[in-house]
Amino acid sequence: MVSKVIKVFVILISFATISCKDVPDKSSETYIVSADSLLQIRYQKLLDYPIDSLEFPRNYNTKTQEVFKVASNDWTSGFYPGNLWQLYRITGDDAFKTKAIAWTAFMEKEKTNGGTHDMGFKMFCSFGEGYEITEEEKYKEVIIESATTLATRYNEKVGSLRSWDFNSDIWEFPVIIDNMMNLELLFEATKISGDSTFHNIAIQHANTTLKNHFRQDNSSVHVVVYDTISGEVKDKVTHQGFNDNSAWARGQAWGIYGFTMCYRYTKNVLYLEQAEKSAVFYLSHDNLPEDGIPYWDFNDPNIPNVVKDVSAATITASGLVELSSYTNDTSYLDYADKVLNTLKSEAYILSAEIEAPFILGHSTGNWPKKDEMDEPIVYGDYYFLELMLRNKKI
Repeated sequence: MVSKVIKVFVILISFATISCKDVPDKSSETYIVSADSLLQIRYQKLLDYPIDSLEFPRNYNTKTQEVFKVASNDWTSGFYPGNLWQLYRITGDDAFKTKAIAWTAFMEKEKTNGGTHDMGFKMFCSFGEGYEITEEEKYKEVIIESATTLATRYNEKVGSLRSWDFNSDIWEFPVIIDNMMNLELLFEATKISGDSTFHNIAIQHANTTLKNHFRQDNSSVHVVVYDTISGEVKDKVTHQGFNDNSAWARGQAWGIYGFTMCYRYTKNVLYLEQAEKSAVFYLSHDNLPEDGIPYWDFNDPNIPNVVKDVSAATITASGLVELSSYTNDTSYLDYADKVLNTLKSEAYILSAEIEAPFILGHSTGNWPKKDEMDEPIVYGDYYFLELMLRNKKI
């Protein structure tokens, strides 16, 4: 059980603290033990967090020491149940499974919420994780209904699912690179239902994104705006990057992960090629720090004096572990290992004293709005846990 493990590790931390007072070198074995101990303690913080059907933890403000909470309709709501499901797989502790079941149940009402493209993030990261573990029939039904709802946002003329509904006076039909991640819900819905409609929509969306979202250097545009009458591209802009021509780090991560995932379901070599091209852009970029954790945007002119984005690193590293299974490129696993080694340290794991249901610090949500800057964010943890699970399989 995690609680028993923590007691042991707390003793080890105390011993390490006493024995290392005069030894500043944190590369010692006691430091490694301390990092592992911190992870166990952080896991317990997630387990101890009180259940609330109306307030899902999204991020933690390190300045005010407050947990920012959101309702189930927020795009990040499914990650917290997903984190608990993944921690059950990592620890084998049934307490995580019990909590995951409770939190996942609060997400069910979102299965008919057609006002968002984020059905995959919300419903597959919660119900999808749960279904993989339990094969619960109810979860299967929710996944299919959620995919049915997502499919209503598909525009045949454009050949894509609509992303946001806001800013409609400027953006007639916006499609963001993030939306690639929601295709997994559609692919899985076909897999478990036999209805090819979902699979076909996912393929068409991926094809349209492949055609219009990538620049000559294989960096990704954030937002492509379409004309719903002609289906043609009207504009290419950013909403969360430094400017319209920059490479927003998390956007590059969504593209690498998204097209790798699409290859898994389709074996379309064009998707594999794009994932690899995007990976080359990311891994060979001059502004990628030596520790593997990217700055929030590769083209911020103030690098290195800008914030990093742990979530971009964990998404990319998790995607590259899968990509490595389809190729012979060892650089993908090298990067994933580097990210894990970097993040499994006191520099990135939150301290034991922080009472918040998060594991890692230093993610960045929305730099242009100065929102969630250099903070623990729930999806940074989600892809970190997924990265560890995927790495363990290999």
